[in-house]
Amino acid sequence: MFSILGEMQEMNFTRLLSGARRSERMIVGDIMNKDPVCVNVTDLMTHARQVMRDKHLHSLPVMDGNGRVVGMLDDQDILRLQSNRSEVTVGGYAREFPLITPDMEIRDATRSLLDARQHRAPVVTSSTDRSIAGVLNDTTLLRHVRLMKLPARNVSEIMNTKVRTIYPDDTVSKVWGNMLEWDYTGIPVISHENEVMGIVTRSDIIKAGFARPGNRASEAHDSASGDSPKVEKLMSTPLYSISPRTTISKAIETILSYDVGRICVTDNKQLLGIVDKFSLLKECLAGPGFE
Repeated sequence: MFSILGEMQEMNFTRLLSGARRSERMIVGDIMNKDPVCVNVTDLMTHARQVMRDKHLHSLPVMDGNGRVVGMLDDQDILRLQSNRSEVTVGGYAREFPLITPDMEIRDATRSLLDARQHRAPVVTSSTDRSIAGVLNDTTLLRHVRLMKLPARNVSEIMNTKVRTIYPDDTVSKVWGNMLEWDYTGIPVISHENEVMGIVTRSDIIKAGFARPGNRASEAHDSASGDSPKVEKLMSTPLYSISPRTTISKAIETILSYDVGRICVTDNKQLLGIVDKFSLLKECLAGPGFE
């Protein structure tokens, strides 16, 4: 009799402990931005571009007239806009987004974001209610990684070594076309002596005012565009870089400190590779970073 009671008490304690552990796991609703900036399907693309520039955002949730999320608009969509017509609306550019809800565990939400290859996604109320509850981005996820639990690996083990680069005397129109063709958010700038000088991002082009309907640079993605400015006029400097011996946890701290989407891995000013938020989040998923 006492043995049975003891076993039942032990089972109940185990269940309570398991439930407590589950309740300690952070969910999306705990960390998401609950006051996101959005645009409507009927808004003009020129308006969306201005919102991105003013708010320093890389993407925006797109809402319908009933307040439901119907897609996402990002800075690549702004770069793709080549029409001279000012009446082009957001609706035709809204793209699909991963289903993320406030009650989803952070690990699952991170996997959804990575699978969709998106840096930022709307959080909807539920799978049946697509009204917006917030926004989740890769920066927020990295800020909640338990760095002390990450393995002591170096970035040389995970960096992308097949990095395409550009020169400071390349034209913005050429780089613009390269970004669209390669689906890059940023491209390192190197000198003709192969020393890293800076980086150009989609945001740099948009903030500088080149990504606008009717801009000739949007119609001629080649170096022959005589009136297109040079890359050196808008590239981001100084270049933030780390050594190949930098640990993954330190790389995360550095990216968050500088508020950048990627960081170059260099040795004596020579570019060895690049590490971005996606690759770092993948490492966190593979290990106990979100446990």
